[in-house]
Amino acid sequence: MSTWQEIADGGRLLHVPQFFDTAAADHLFDWLRDHVPWEQLAVRGRPFPRMNAWYADPGLRWSYSGVTHRGEGWHPRLEVLRQELEVATGLRFNSLLLNRYRHGQDSIGYHADAEPELGRNPAVATLSLGETRRFLLRHPASGERRTYELGHGSLFLMAGSTQHHWLHALPKTEVPVGERISLTFRFLFPTD
Repeated sequence: MSTWQEIADGGRLLHVPQFFDTAAADHLFDWLRDHVPWEQLAVRGRPFPRMNAWYADPGLRWSYSGVTHRGEGWHPRLEVLRQELEVATGLRFNSLLLNRYRHGQDSIGYHADAEPELGRNPAVATLSLGETRRFLLRHPASGERRTYELGHGSLFLMAGSTQHHWLHALPKTEVPVGERISLTFRFLFPTD
């Protein structure tokens, strides 16, 4: 496992370029692409520029960007993956948002994962599969920027106060790229 990196204002990052070897990453990518019930969510008639799926412990609820997800349990294969990640990181997760970026025009703009359900200093662990894409972090107060290349089989973990002081994004690219699937694991606190 790689070393944690301290960033401004109490943020912490962990980047493991090869959390999965290529064969395991290939197999997981193919399974996710073919078996996950992908949907393109929309808010006020505007579709998100990516496909999504969500899994979580039964009864959990998460709302962001005008969308609300409700937990209905885990597919057994994703439950095993969650357990592997918990053992490797020493963290606990009870929800998984999957994003499928079909091409370079699929993206997500700058944002922070700061919804109340995530608690004070949420840890967000992202497993990346498929094409390598640029992942950007920006500190609005200082203007500091960081860029990471998240490749096939990598793990990127944001923790500490990162979500309070930094924004992150996966921008569009004009470079022809194939599909990327990200699995973002979080711990949600019940809100009901």
